[in-house]
Amino acid sequence: MQKRRWDILIAAVVVTLFGLLTVLSGGRALFGGPEARAAVGDAVPFVLWFNFLAGFAYVAAGIGLLLKTNWAANLSIAILAATVLVMIAFGVHVLLGGAYEMRTVWAMSLRTVVWGVVVRLAVRNPDRRAPKLRNERP
Repeated sequence: MQKRRWDILIAAVVVTLFGLLTVLSGGRALFGGPEARAAVGDAVPFVLWFNFLAGFAYVAAGIGLLLKTNWAANLSIAILAATVLVMIAFGVHVLLGGAYEMRTVWAMSLRTVVWGVVVRLAVRNPDRRAPKLRNERP
C-alpha cells in the first residue's frame, strides 16, 4: 500500500474550496442584483466570466487530485495556461487605459501562483494512477 502524499491532499482540498468560493462569488457578481454588481466596482467583464467558469474547473481538478487521476494533472496545466493567458489579456486591457480594480491584479496573481504550485505537485506526483491498458492479443 502506498503512503498518501499530504501535499497533494492539501492542494486538492484547497483548490476544491477555492473553486467553490470562486463560483459563488463570481455567480453573485454576474447574476446578483444591482447591489452585488455595484460591489465589484470596475471589474473587467472577461476576467470576471473567466474566473467564474474556471471555478468549475478548479472543483473538477481538486476532485481529480483527490482521486489520484492522470487527467487532474492535465486539467491543472490547462487551468494554469488559461489563467496566464487571461492575465496577459488583462495586462493589455490595463495598459490600454481600461478601468480595473487593484484587487483583480492581486486575485489573478494569486490564482497564477496557486495553479503554478498545484501543477508542480500534480506533475511530480508518483501516486497518480497509471492509465489502464487494454489486453492486446498477439
